[in-house]
Amino acid sequence: MKNGSYFPGRGTFVEETYLEGKAEGKAEAEAVGAARSVLRLLEMRGIPVTPSQRDRALACTDLAVLDRWLELAFRATDAEQVFDG
Repeated sequence: MKNGSYFPGRGTFVEETYLEGKAEGKAEAEAVGAARSVLRLLEMRGIPVTPSQRDRALACTDLAVLDRWLELAFRATDAEQVFDG
């Protein structure tokens, strides 16, 4: 007897849509985690973040931008240097 998962509709549009949704969900989770890391680092360094900057960080889904912001957060003296730099 074979053990394993079987997705009904294997190789179909339904399966492809399911897998795309799963990948998008993973990417969104990574982006939210990266944004929270940026905000947490700024908080730990005592750098205040405005509500609009917080919203901007949490709305960002571009991992390259979030990585850049994280690098800037290590050296910044204020949040503007991170989000406007």
